[in-house]
Amino acid sequence: MSDAEVDRIFHALADATRRDIVRRTLLGQASVSELAAAYDMSFAAVQKHVAVLESAGLIHKQVSGRQRLVHADPETLERARNLLADYENLWRARVQRLDEMFEGE
Repeated sequence: MSDAEVDRIFHALADATRRDIVRRTLLGQASVSELAAAYDMSFAAVQKHVAVLESAGLIHKQVSGRQRLVHADPETLERARNLLADYENLWRARVQRLDEMFEGE
């Protein structure tokens, strides 16, 4: 993933409402109207959250008649999870090297 992709994904996931939209749409697709009904904010505000998530590739919209159905993209979440796992592995390797250094004293 490029730095720009990573930035978009983690920016999108930095907001609790957007994380909840991703969670809801992982469980099943929903229209933007259905999503908006779940939050104490305007329809336009929910549309903006959906746009940020779509820009990050975390969700996709498809047209079904007059509705815009939203569903999450688990592959993008998996790519983000893999990136975090890489960082965790680097950290664990560093801790292991410190442990080995202290054991050698």
